[in-house]
Amino acid sequence: MGAAENAEAARRGYKAFQENDVDTLTQVLAPDIQWHATGRNAASGTFDGRDATLGNFLNLAQMTDGTFSVEVHDILASDDHAVVLATSKGTRNGQTLSSNYCHVFHFNSEGQASECWVVPVDPYEGDEFFA
Repeated sequence: MGAAENAEAARRGYKAFQENDVDTLTQVLAPDIQWHATGRNAASGTFDGRDATLGNFLNLAQMTDGTFSVEVHDILASDDHAVVLATSKGTRNGQTLSSNYCHVFHFNSEGQASECWVVPVDPYEGDEFFA
């Protein structure tokens, strides 16, 4: 796949995440995806496979009473990767989150995300919010 296709797949994935569109997420995420969420909190860890990754998304929604959202600032892409610059937002237990992060996607030959790394600018902010 090329850079334009990878950027579009990342856009589709983010839009599907925002709209709770599991069908599109299933198309964008490889069955054997490895999803790495940085930190030491209830939302962090490595999630092996599409079902575990989708379960993590559901966990984010449940922990924030459905307020967790993302705002994409830009997407940069190459033939193998896409990098998303974004802000995650939400409320939980009287706290408000507005955290800038970088999200790196690796794409397989079928154009699906096969590995992802979510890297916050301030990892302690997420640890405190999802403690």
